[in-house]
Parts: sequence; structure tokens; C-alpha cells
Amino acid sequence: MNVQRMFAVFLRYFFVLKKGLHQLCDLFYWPAVDILLWGLTSVYVQDLNNLPNFPLILMTALVFWQVVWRGSTDISVSLLQELWSRNLVNLFSTPLKVSEWIGGMLLLGLCKLCCTILFGSLFVYVLYSLNVFEVGWLFLPFVASLLVFGWSVGFLASGFIIYWGNKLEMLAWMTPYLFAPFSAVFYPVHVLPKWAQIISFCLPTTYIFEGMRSILHTGVFPEGYFLMSIALNLLCLTASLYFFHHMFQKSMEKGLARLE
Repeated sequence: MNVQRMFAVFLRYFFVLKKGLHQLCDLFYWPAVDILLWGLTSVYVQDLNNLPNFPLILMTALVFWQVVWRGSTDISVSLLQELWSRNLVNLFSTPLKVSEWIGGMLLLGLCKLCCTILFGSLFVYVLYSLNVFEVGWLFLPFVASLLVFGWSVGFLASGFIIYWGNKLEMLAWMTPYLFAPFSAVFYPVHVLPKWAQIISFCLPTTYIFEGMRSILHTGVFPEGYFLMSIALNLLCLTASLYFFHHMFQKSMEKGLARLE
């Protein structure tokens, strides 16, 4: 093996990393998110005094967080596919309206959501003999609320992508997990430090996962948590749609062809 050629390959990809901060995000972002999520979860587990249904609580959180992930990435990755295939200009040179594209993406998200939830639930049951739908249909309103938040996150990420293009493509996968440490997915809000609790109570996902844990503990549907999540979700979805439409218009003014 030729050491010089090996070093040349190293330099070729090393200089790509130095092109911008967005190239370095993966080096620090994912380790930070993992440390926060599982570190706080371990703190919660350490403080537990024999919680018999903890495995079910954890698996429920894992399955239903996929709703947020699925709802978000379906929108942003679909946009990226148009960029990767150099089809964005062709797509919007037709009579297709932005609202119609959005409607199609939401329909796709609903279809994929059903597949994800069914597969995840079945997989958990086969591997761990845990039924995440143990409390029946009480979870479904919260699942719908989770999907709406996923859409909000997807349009937020897509707003940046439609303006800056492929160089921000990592936001399609990173943005959902930006909210995960503050969403009380695997642990209750009181585990977070005080400053993080303030952020947490501003997110609809916090009320959703707290509500789901409340259902598992009591078997009663928590209307307060659900109504709060819906109110915040409407605000988030409206803001994200406005942001995406605004960034799309600005990108149109500069020319969509520059993104390809």
C-alpha cells in the first residue's frame, strides 16, 4: 500500500469537512444528543423505586417518538429527493401549487405513519412481549398530536433546505432530535434542570409524552395534557408553514435552479 495515496485520500475528505460548520455538525451534534437523552434517562431510572411497568413506558416512548421522526423526515427528505434528482425546477414549473405539494406530503406521511406504528408495535411485542396499546384507543389522540408536531418540524427544516439547498441537508435528520431532550420522551420533566424545564413546557411533545405516561399509570385519559398539546401544535404548525412558504418565495426570487 502506498502511504502517500492513503494520505491524499485523507486530505481529500478532510478538506471537505473544513468547508463549513454544517460539515462538522455530525461530529458533535449526535454525541451530544445521545449523552443528553440517555444520561437523563439513566438519572431517572436511578431514582425509581420499583416501577413495574417501566419497560412498557420506555418501549411506548421509543415507538411513539418514531411518529415525530417519521412525520418530520417524510417532508424534508422528500424535498431533498427532488434536489438530489435535479427535479425541483421541473416540479414547480408545472401548475402544481405549493399548497398542493404540502397536501401530498401530508397524505404520504399518514400512510407511512400507519406502517411505522404497526411494525414498531409488533416488533416490540415479538421481542419483549409488551403491548404498547395495552390501554386501548386512549393513545390515538396523542399519536395524532405527535404527527402534527412532526409535520411542524419537517416544514421548519424544509424552510432552510429550500433556501440554502443541499448544504443543509443534514437538518432533515438532525432537527427532530433537537427537540428530543426537552420533550420528556423517556423521562418526566422534573428530571431536567430548571432552565430546560422552561423550554420543555413550551413544546407540545412534553404534554403528549407526559399524558401517555399518565395513561399508563392511571388508565384515565388526561384531557388537560391533550388540549395543551393541541393548542401548542396549532401554533407550531401555523408558524412552520408560514416560515416554509416565506423561504420558498424568497428562494423563487433568487431562482430554484441555483439549488440544483
